[in-house]
Parts: sequence; structure tokens; C-alpha cells
Amino acid sequence: MSIVLIMLALATFGQKKQLVEYRDHIVTKAIAELDSALVTPKCDLYRQIAESGIEGEYVFDITLREKGVIATVFVVNDGVNGIPQQNRLKDIVKRYRFSFKVPKGKSYKFQYTFNL
Repeated sequence: MSIVLIMLALATFGQKKQLVEYRDHIVTKAIAELDSALVTPKCDLYRQIAESGIEGEYVFDITLREKGVIATVFVVNDGVNGIPQQNRLKDIVKRYRFSFKVPKGKSYKFQYTFNL
């Protein structure tokens, strides 16, 4: 019985998000995670974008806040792609959750280019 509880505790502990504290590390990790998610068919972000048929280049300013949540997504290259596709991608990206968390009460803005 106690072995089962220990195993459950270890499994729960292993699922906690890693805290990344420094801005440079946060931005680097966020960009690397998005790069990986866009080429991994098992990832929800990849699947949603593929199902939507979104193509083109989109540059977004993304603001990340605690618990890996995306707070805002702003379009930087307005007018390059169709507005409906741009808004669809923006909504998909806004729902994405990063695998790490940032310091409580802080937010970090970075620019990311989606080449689809």
C-alpha cells in the first residue's frame, strides 16, 4: 500500500512544470518549444494548424505569463496574409500552454515567426 502511495507521489511530482526564471532563458525555451511543436505531429498545436489549413508566414508578439499561459498574441505583419487565417492562427496560438512556468506576477514578451 505504501509503495503505491510513493509511486503516485513521484508521478505527480514528475508532472509539475519547471520554473524558468531569467528572461533570456524563458524566451529561448519558449521559441525552442514552439519550433518543436510545429514539427511534431502528435502535438495539439501542429494538429490544429494542419486541420485549419493555415499557410504562410505570420509574425506575432506573444506575451507569456505564469504557469506557461499565453496572455496576449498581437499580429506584427498585418496585411501579408488573409485576415481570417491570421485570426484563426492567433486563436490557436492563444490556447497553447507551454511546458514550463515563469515567476509569479511576471510576464515576458517575445516575437515569433510562424512559417507554415
